[in-house]
Amino acid sequence: MRTRDCLLYLITPPRFDPSVFPDMLARALDGGDVAALQLRLKGADDDAQRRAAEALLPLCKDRDVPLLMNDRPDLAAETGCDGVHIGQQDSDYRQARDTVGNDAIVGVTCHDSRHLAIEAAEQGADYVAFGAFFPTATKQAKSSAPVEILEWWSGLMVVPVVAIGGITAENCPPLVRAGADFLAVVSAVWDHPEGPAAAVKAFNEAVRGAA
Repeated sequence: MRTRDCLLYLITPPRFDPSVFPDMLARALDGGDVAALQLRLKGADDDAQRRAAEALLPLCKDRDVPLLMNDRPDLAAETGCDGVHIGQQDSDYRQARDTVGNDAIVGVTCHDSRHLAIEAAEQGADYVAFGAFFPTATKQAKSSAPVEILEWWSGLMVVPVVAIGGITAENCPPLVRAGADFLAVVSAVWDHPEGPAAAVKAFNEAVRGAA
């Protein structure tokens, strides 16, 4: 994952048709810079997650975009994903690292906790994620993170930080200026009225304008 500039970190819709979604994803990835894609299918069974990973991996590899599995280090390793994103209730960092290996990406949700973030970074996490920064309908946010936590982190640590929660092209500039390395986005891309490519382009322009 690149950290030169603030970049998009896409998260899949909570449900999608694996025979249709790859075309939508291709349009999104071709719309501008995207750092990574997280496969997040809460509630889906293992076979559904395997099929989704198999459908998306070739497309991501062709575009040099890492694919991370949400919650499941075991499935990430089994399907050949580039890494895993774990929440505080999903998996222990050390167990996740042992499962996916030292070359894989392991990111950790830290909500609005500076303590959890420092702990994850010291253990070796490749990135920490703070949020939610804005109201979101994608999931029930367990915390509300202030923009200042990004300023604190970027001034203290070199481990990249992901901002998540209700982020749009319109409201993201303060997060960019505060030091976010990545903006995790779901509905603002997939539900964009002009399509995912237009959404990615709009985010890229907003990030450049805020820098």
